Amino acid sequence: MFDLKGKTALVTGSTQGIGYEIAKVLSDYGANVYIHGAESIEKCQRACSRIPNSLPVRANLLELSDIDKLYEETGDVDILVLNASIQYKKQWDEYTIEEYDDQMNCNVKSSYLLMKKYSEGMKKNGWGRIVCIGSVNQYNNHPELSVYGATKAAQMKLVLSVAKALAPFGITVNNIAPGAIDTPRNKTVLSDPELKKTVEGKIPCGYIGKPEDISPAVLMLCSDEGRYITGTDLKIDGGMSL
Repeated sequence: MFDLKGKTALVTGSTQGIGYEIAKVLSDYGANVYIHGAESIEKCQRACSRIPNSLPVRANLLELSDIDKLYEETGDVDILVLNASIQYKKQWDEYTIEEYDDQMNCNVKSSYLLMKKYSEGMKKNGWGRIVCIGSVNQYNNHPELSVYGATKAAQMKLVLSVAKALAPFGITVNNIAPGAIDTPRNKTVLSDPELKKTVEGKIPCGYIGKPEDISPAVLMLCSDEGRYITGTDLKIDGGMSL
């Protein structure tokens, strides 16, 4: 089961956290994986040193020219996992125009553009997998994540439309919505015992998830075993959205 030998994957935002674990699992099951980051090629290379059959690629997804260069460097891929995102925590009326634009452009616009670019090769091959990493904040109303939550809800709406359009070509498009996961992004909150306790109190399962709780679902959706699943949103949140 879950044999990805001969497949090539691009996982955006995969130098750490959820993206890194997804890239690692896809590699473990035979895929050749592009490890992507926005900051530096050195950071991508460090992640690659721990993941077999991987290559580093750097691209700032806020820049249209970088998105073009990313495609030129990787060429067509079989699997596209859109994990990279930008998140600013502020009250809804405190965002600057730049902070609003950064979140919209990275989380929604780049997802659209990357789907558009990479789906063409998938169409020609008659096989493809696109997985977006959303968020429990598509559903919850976090007081400091109004714009971030809106971008993830928009990304899910895009998944629904694109999934229907690409299904006849053998391409599935799905979304996964993680809850509170122990990643570098959440380090500040989770390192504070009282704040961590507050977060855990909102999770019916009673504990913070790990990146390893997310990656198996991505593996399934990217494999032949997931061929009949498209246009779905899989919440992996310990019940946090209930």
